[in-house]
Amino acid sequence: MSLRALDVSWSRGGAAIVNGIRVEVEPGSTLGLLGPNGSGKSSLLRLLAGLRQPSSGRVLVDDVDITGIGRRALARRIALVDQESTTELDITVTEVVSLGRTPHRSSWGTARDTDAEAVRRALMHADLEALADRRWHTLSGGERQRVQIARALAQQPTELLLDEPTNHLDIAHQFALLELVRRLPVTAVVALHDLNLAATFCDGLVVLQRGAVVAAGSPAEVLTEDLVRTVYGVECAITKPNPEGPPHIRFTGTATHA
Repeated sequence: MSLRALDVSWSRGGAAIVNGIRVEVEPGSTLGLLGPNGSGKSSLLRLLAGLRQPSSGRVLVDDVDITGIGRRALARRIALVDQESTTELDITVTEVVSLGRTPHRSSWGTARDTDAEAVRRALMHADLEALADRRWHTLSGGERQRVQIARALAQQPTELLLDEPTNHLDIAHQFALLELVRRLPVTAVVALHDLNLAATFCDGLVVLQRGAVVAAGSPAEVLTEDLVRTVYGVECAITKPNPEGPPHIRFTGTATHA
């Protein structure tokens, strides 16, 4: 396993936000994190990225506890794309994406040809070449989201963690982004709200509720009408138009008893 959380818990203000979670991500796969708001998805991603220390349990990368890996070395390995990123600096798209190269640069911060190539490829993958010279403050919310994803790609991680990456994106860019994640030679963990997107693009799913795992497995195993009713409080009909394809969820109304 390239990335694992072993019985990880994390509390804030005396309240358990992540409670005894065990997650194992297969190398090269895309794992979807599902659950309603407040279920612990964002907190778990930060624990996996090493940005928060668990109150109990361990996070391992290739069987090495990430607490024993230096921050710079960990940043070369794991990249996290938050839901929202802001900056007051008046900088261009290319300069924002170049920040992803920071962990790879020498202590003098000198850019190399390899840095420029990594930035160029990241801009290309995120369909941002036409915006390379635009100023950050002129971008729309969706454009900023794509820039932050490009910054993470420039980091050249082996593990890519994305927190609601399809927020602010139109349907075409939602599909393009998740297709890109699937093509990249990385292990990806993606927090999503859209269950049909998760079913289409994720190899496996983990569903959280009140900080704990309530279901895990393939999309066909996890996404059941009973689970959607119990976790989300919504009635639905689940079909499989293509026997070899993902399940499709059609929402039919609010559940009487959530």
